[in-house]
Amino acid sequence: MLTTADLFDLTQTEHKALFENLQYPWEALQRLASYIEANVRPELKNRCDGVAYIGDKVYIGEGTVVEDGAMIKGPAIIGRNCRIRHNAYIREHVIVGDNCVVGNACEIKHSILFNGAQVPHFNYVGDSILGHRAHLGAGVILSNFRSLPGNITVEWNGRRVDTGLRKLGALLGDFCEIGCQAVLNPGSIIGRRAVVYPSVNWRGYLPADRIAKNRASIEVVERKPEPGTP
Repeated sequence: MLTTADLFDLTQTEHKALFENLQYPWEALQRLASYIEANVRPELKNRCDGVAYIGDKVYIGEGTVVEDGAMIKGPAIIGRNCRIRHNAYIREHVIVGDNCVVGNACEIKHSILFNGAQVPHFNYVGDSILGHRAHLGAGVILSNFRSLPGNITVEWNGRRVDTGLRKLGALLGDFCEIGCQAVLNPGSIIGRRAVVYPSVNWRGYLPADRIAKNRASIEVVERKPEPGTP
């Protein structure tokens, strides 16, 4: 059975109660909304560089900087020493740990970021969990909704497990790296320290310490000048 401990170091979040007594780690997302509603204590200890919109049910820790144009709707709990960059969009029911980056034009919805996670450039993160120091390259999409009817299933150890969730993005283990423009399909699980190369369209479970990359080759041909060009 795939457990929370297989993916995440719970010492790297102040919200480990979300993961207690779970059969599968994605079940934490079923608890997320009620957990935030019960535990958020609205207070803004951050600094704003410019003008940002911050909703009523938002806590932001000391040392965090929220840049001009960011929108944090809440309910949300954001930790210490984070950087919420220009035009970031943090929607409902989001937990961001300490020392995280949410970058320009990134959207996060109903997700958990462990300490040190980075979502820095033009990313979409929906219904997902990012482990300690997980990193997304520019343009990475964590898709959370399947086109066909029914719940999202997780493919693991040769079988499919029904998550009971209509929406589920990706679970990214500690220290994993997702390359630029990669797309992780709903229910993807990326193990600790695993790497997904740029532009890969990934589905399913990638074990720890593995690399997923495209086999497509690149052809280089001679460029012939047009008649009359120097």
